[in-house]
Amino acid sequence: MNMRMKRVLLMLALQLAISNAVPLRPENTPIGEDETTFVLDYLEKYYGLSSDPIPVERKRSNSPVEQKIQEMQRFLGLKVTGKVDSDTLEMMHKPRCGVPDVGKYSFFPGSPRWNKHDLTYRIENYTPDMSKADVEFSIQKAFQVWSEVTPLTFQKLNEGQADIMISFASEAHGDFYPFDGPEGTLAHAYHPGKGIGGDAHFDEDETWTKDSRRYNLFIVAAHEFGHSLGLYHSNVPHSLMFPHYSDSDPNTFQLHQDDINGIQTLYGPPLKSPKPTRSTPKTSAVPSTCSPNLVFDAVTTIRGEMLFFKDSHFWRKHPQLTEVDLNLISSFWPFLPTGIEAAYEVGSKDQVLFFKGNQYWAINGYDLLPRYPKNIQTLGFPSNVRKIDAAVHDKYSGQTYFFVDDLYWRYDEHRQAMNPGYPRKINSDFPGIESKIDAVFYHQRNFYFFQGSQQLQFEPSSKRVIQIMNSNSWFDC
Repeated sequence: MNMRMKRVLLMLALQLAISNAVPLRPENTPIGEDETTFVLDYLEKYYGLSSDPIPVERKRSNSPVEQKIQEMQRFLGLKVTGKVDSDTLEMMHKPRCGVPDVGKYSFFPGSPRWNKHDLTYRIENYTPDMSKADVEFSIQKAFQVWSEVTPLTFQKLNEGQADIMISFASEAHGDFYPFDGPEGTLAHAYHPGKGIGGDAHFDEDETWTKDSRRYNLFIVAAHEFGHSLGLYHSNVPHSLMFPHYSDSDPNTFQLHQDDINGIQTLYGPPLKSPKPTRSTPKTSAVPSTCSPNLVFDAVTTIRGEMLFFKDSHFWRKHPQLTEVDLNLISSFWPFLPTGIEAAYEVGSKDQVLFFKGNQYWAINGYDLLPRYPKNIQTLGFPSNVRKIDAAVHDKYSGQTYFFVDDLYWRYDEHRQAMNPGYPRKINSDFPGIESKIDAVFYHQRNFYFFQGSQQLQFEPSSKRVIQIMNSNSWFDC
C-alpha cells in the first residue's frame, strides 16, 4: 500500500475520532481537511503515530489514532476521551518544543548522559531579534539553571567544536527535522553524544526576546538544554521540561522539583563546597535590592545596560525597563574576584575594565582578554597608588576618570596615557562631590556619583549637582 493510501486511511480514522467529539466551533462545524492534516502531523511528530495501514476491524473501535489521541491527552493532563475536542485542539496549537513527548521526567532510550562534568558550548550564530550580549546572557543563564543543581559546569568557546553547538535557523537546516515557520515548533535539541549530540537549534522564524514578549530565549534555551543533558519531556504541567511553552517570568524563574529529580538522577547533586578556611572566604549573603542602606562597590555600563556590584553579586538593569536581575559575579565571569572596587566601559572597544587592589581585568562580553589581569601601574599611576576607588569613561571626550581618595586622574583612551597636570582635587573640578567616592558611571551626558547610600547626579555643563537620590533609585524601589 502506497503512502498516499495510508494517509487517506489515517485521515478517515481521525474523522471517526472527531465525529463524536465535543463541538470544535460555536457553529458546530467539523474541522476541515487542513486541520485534519495538522492533527495527523502532530500525532505523527510528537506521539509516534504510524503510517501503517489500519485494519478494517479496528477502524471504529480503539483505532491507533484514538489511542494516540488518548496518549496525548493523558500526557498533557487533558480529559482522556480519544476525541479531538476543543481543549485537545487548542493544546495542539500551542507553541512547543520539537522533541517528541514521553511521560513524567524521563530519559532518552538508554539514558544517555555526558561522561564528564565540565562541558563546553559555542553559539554559532546570533538572532537579529536581540543584541549579541542579550543572546549570550540568556544562553549563559539557561546553562546556569542546570549547573546550580548538578556538578556540571559550562564554558563558552568562541571557535572550534564544542560539546553543545547552538544555532538559529529557519525551515530546513541540515538535520532532517525542518522548522515549521512562526509559532508551532520553537526549537529542538539532541541527547548527549558525539557529532550532533547535545546540539540545540532555535527557529529563526520566531521572535526571540529577553523579556516576557513573544518567546523568551532564556526559558526556551533552558528547556532545550535539558534535552542536551539527557532529559526527555515531563508530563508535570509547571515543570521546565513540559513540552509546551510557558509564559514564565524570566526574572522569577525557579526550577521545578520534577526537573531537579530528573537531572540529578543522571548527574547527581552539586558538589559540596569545602568548609571555609582562612584562604577560602565565606560567600556573602544575597544583598537586599531595596535596602535604604545599600552601598555599591562599583557601577558600570555594558552594552546599553547598567551593572551594580556588591560583594559577590551584581544587579543587571536596562535604563528603559523596570526588571532588574541579581546574579553572582562568578556565574558570568568566574575569573573575576569578588568585591570589585571600580569598573568602567569603553564602548568604542566593546570592553569593560574591572579593578580590585593593584590589579585590573579587561573583558569583552563574557570573555577575559589575553594577558590580563595587569598591574594598575601599567596605566601610569605612581607606585604609591595601591587601589582605585571608582572609575568612569566619557565616550564623547574619550577620557577616563580615576578617583582615589580626594584626587582624580584623567586618562586618554586614544593615546593610552595619563593626561599631564594630574592628579587634581576632586572638589575643585566637581563642586559638591566630596571624597570618598564609592562608585560612578556616565549616563546621558551626566555623571552619577555614589557615596554611601546616596547618589549624586552631576551635570558637567553647569558643573553642579542637580539631584540627590538613593543609591538604588534605578531599581524602582
